[in-house]
Amino acid sequence: MIKTKKKIAIAYDFDGTLAPGNMQEHSFIPDLGMSVGEFWEKADAYAKENNTDRILAYMYLMIKEASYKELSIRRESFVDHGRGMNYFPGVEDWFKRTNLYGKEHGVDIEHYIISSGIREMVEGTSIYDEFEYVFASGFMYNHDNIAIWPALSVNYTNKTQYLFRINKGIKNCWDDAAINKYIPDEERPVPFENIIYIGDGETDVPAMKMTKHKGGTAIAVYDPKKPAKKKIADELLTLDRADYSFEADYTEGSKLDI
Repeated sequence: MIKTKKKIAIAYDFDGTLAPGNMQEHSFIPDLGMSVGEFWEKADAYAKENNTDRILAYMYLMIKEASYKELSIRRESFVDHGRGMNYFPGVEDWFKRTNLYGKEHGVDIEHYIISSGIREMVEGTSIYDEFEYVFASGFMYNHDNIAIWPALSVNYTNKTQYLFRINKGIKNCWDDAAINKYIPDEERPVPFENIIYIGDGETDVPAMKMTKHKGGTAIAVYDPKKPAKKKIADELLTLDRADYSFEADYTEGSKLDI
């Protein structure tokens, strides 16, 4: 019998966890000629007026405003908006360094994204190839590759299902039969106790609690330039929703790295 290596999965939120702010704020919202506050206020208003999911509301607003301003909503345009993304310190070196550490200890490490942000934008980032799979909101496209409808909306509660997809080794968003199929714990590729979830805020609470409940580890990170973010991360720790609270510093020797 061949002995397989132990596998550990690290699942990251993206916005506010690996990069400051929301990914749409990097270039997409400025190109609309709107302020960041104006965009999110309008998206929240749409959600309230139509009693709809906030993620679906902001995705609708992206298409609506871009079309109104005659900006491209082709798939490649969203990918382009992900290029040149700014990250927290050490992020770009983090993955290879972490993988090497795992290898030295006989452990395979896989990295995943579970984000309410846009998966096409993540695809355009310099770190996209570091991830085993990206579970994030995204659009459907027509024959001309133009966004016509939300393909997937990842909100704060349904983030938990993607932890189960990681746990069962399901690297897609559509196979409901596979995720509902019974698989004995010992046969699942990544046991929950080998899952680490890293997030920055209240939208990560269900995923953090699920990870902890199933024996994994939840880490809250925060932007040191925003005191309110530190308060949220510390509250997640105090309320036993996270195991640790650290500054979003991924450099070698930082508290998070250690």
